[in-house]
Amino acid sequence: MDLKTLESLMHAFVKSKGWYEDDSPHPQTAKNLAISLVVEAAEVLEHFQWDEEVVDKSALAGELADVMLYLLQLASIQEIDLGQAVLDKLKVNYDRTWDEKRK
Repeated sequence: MDLKTLESLMHAFVKSKGWYEDDSPHPQTAKNLAISLVVEAAEVLEHFQWDEEVVDKSALAGELADVMLYLLQLASIQEIDLGQAVLDKLKVNYDRTWDEKRK
């Protein structure tokens, strides 16, 4: 499935919950979405907190999906083509080097 289709499905879900309404108890602002993205990313990290092996891959998949949904929504409301942004970043990263030793 492509990013635009996922983005469309995500917006349909958010609209169905009324979260784009002015009086929503969950305002879908860039700030709120960025905070939610980090919170969900921390929930991904919890799956690795005490062990190297993931105990519940289904639960991890759900958390990864939450991260992706918030990322898609944040990019969309900021009018950023996330697919193009990834391609642009990969192009930049090909010319970067990462030293193995940190000073």
